[in-house]
Amino acid sequence: MRQQVHLYNSIKRKKELFESINDKRVGIYVCGPTVYGPAHVGHARSAITFDVIIRYLNCCGYNVKFIRNYTDVGHLEHDADDGDDKVAKQARNEHVDPMEIAQRYINSYRRDMQLLNILPPNIEPQASGYIQEQIAITEDIISKGFAYERNGSVYFDVRKYHNEYGTYGILSGRNIDELQQETRRLNNQSEKNYFADFALWKVATPQHIMQWKSPWGMGFPGWHTECVALGYKYLGKLFDIHGGGIDLKFPHHECEIAQSQIAFGSNLAKYWIHNNLVNIRDQKMSKSLNNFITLQDLFDGTSTVLSRPFAPMVLRFLILQTHYRSTIDISETALKSAEIGYYKLINSLKILEEIQSCDDNKTSEQEINEIITNNIESCFESLNDDFNTAKCLASLFDISKILNDLANSKISIHDLGNNNMSLIKANYPFIIKEILGLDAHDLVRQKEYIDLIMKLYIQAKNDKNYNQVDFIRNNLRMMGIKICDYKNSSSWNYGEK
Repeated sequence: MRQQVHLYNSIKRKKELFESINDKRVGIYVCGPTVYGPAHVGHARSAITFDVIIRYLNCCGYNVKFIRNYTDVGHLEHDADDGDDKVAKQARNEHVDPMEIAQRYINSYRRDMQLLNILPPNIEPQASGYIQEQIAITEDIISKGFAYERNGSVYFDVRKYHNEYGTYGILSGRNIDELQQETRRLNNQSEKNYFADFALWKVATPQHIMQWKSPWGMGFPGWHTECVALGYKYLGKLFDIHGGGIDLKFPHHECEIAQSQIAFGSNLAKYWIHNNLVNIRDQKMSKSLNNFITLQDLFDGTSTVLSRPFAPMVLRFLILQTHYRSTIDISETALKSAEIGYYKLINSLKILEEIQSCDDNKTSEQEINEIITNNIESCFESLNDDFNTAKCLASLFDISKILNDLANSKISIHDLGNNNMSLIKANYPFIIKEILGLDAHDLVRQKEYIDLIMKLYIQAKNDKNYNQVDFIRNNLRMMGIKICDYKNSSSWNYGEK
C-alpha cells in the first residue's frame, strides 16, 4: 500500500510530501559510526530512527536500498582538520593494527544492532576500502577550481564556493561571517586560505599509521569526503534520503553538500533527515560527565549510571516513545517505565495469539468498532506524519486495553465480533513487529519454559497441592512473571508485578 508520507526535510526546514526520485526504489544513506570504541545509546537512537523509516517505506511498497558506512579512517579528534585520527589513536594506545580496532568495533556494533532488531543495510562500506574514489572526487573539485593543495594537504575553498553559489550554511543555517568568531584556532590554520576551508585530503607524517599514495603525496582522506564518495558510488549523484544525528549537520553534512554541488551539481540528497540528541539524566551524554552508557553496559547491567540491566527491546521502546526530532532523556526511571510499557504491548500480542474467533458473525458494539477502526487508522496517520512513533504507540495502547478487557472477561469475543478481530489480527501485530520492530524475539525461549512451568502450576492447582502452587507463583514473580488466575483458567504476563 502506498501511503502519503510527509517528512521533515532539514534542508528546507519544513515538512514535505515524500516523492521518491524513482517510483519503485528509494535510496537512503545514513552516516554510520566511527569505529574506535563501543556503540552507545546515541548510536542506538539514530539506528532505530532510520530503521523505522526504512521499515515503513518498505511497508508503503517502496524497494529501499539502504547504505550505512563505517568510518575507519580520516575522522580526526574534535571533528577538526588537525589532531589524531580516532581509530589510529586507539590502535596506538592498544599497540595493535588500526584495522584490528576497526574490525573489533564493527563486529560489536553489528551485534548490538542485531539485538536491537535493526534491519541490516544492503551495503556496509568501510571508508578505507574506497580511497581511490575519494581521491577522484578531490581531483575533480581541484580541476573545477574549488580546492587547492598546501604542503601535501588539499582544502576545499569555502569562500569561493560561497561567493559563487551562496549556499554554504544551507543545511545548518550557519552564517559564514559569524563562524570565524566561533571557530577554534588550529595548529595548521596558517596553511589554509580561509579559516572555514576544510580538508579533502591530509598529508601524513612518517609516524602516521594509516596513509596511502595520492597525487599530493602520502596521506589520508578527509572525513567529509567519504560519505560523498560512498553515496555517489552506490546511490548516484542525487538520491532520496540522507540521514544522521543532528550533531552531524555541521560541519559534516554541510561540507558534504558543498562538495556535491561542485562535483555533481546537486545537494547529494533530495531529503535530509536528522534525529535529535540523547541526554542522560537531563544532561548531555559525555564521557567527561561520567554519564556515558554503551549498549553492552546497558544490556549486561555493567553501566555505572544504571543499577541493573535492561533488555534491548526496552531501550528500543523508550526511544520510540519520543518523536525522533525531539531530545530524549535516558534514565533508570525512564527505562523502568518503558519496560512496563513494552511488556504491556507484548502481553497484548500474547493475548491476541491465544484468542479464537467466535462461532457467529455478530457485529460488535458501535463504540468498540469505532475505537478499533479509529486507532488503527491513527497508527498509519501518525507514521505518515513525519514517522511519529510516539503517537502511533498511544493508539496501539488503546487497542491493547480492549485486548486486556477481553482477557479479563470485561468484554466477550461475541461483543468484539469477528470483523473487529480480523482487523486487529491483520494490523496490530504487523505495526508492532514489522514497522516498529518491537519483536519479542528475546523472550521466545523464555516463553517456552514458562508455558511448561504453567502446566505444572495448573496440575498442582488441580491436585490442591498449594505448597507447590505458592512455590511456582513466588519464583515466577521473582523472574518478573505474574500468574493470573481466572474462574476457569490460569494465564501469565510478562513483567507486570
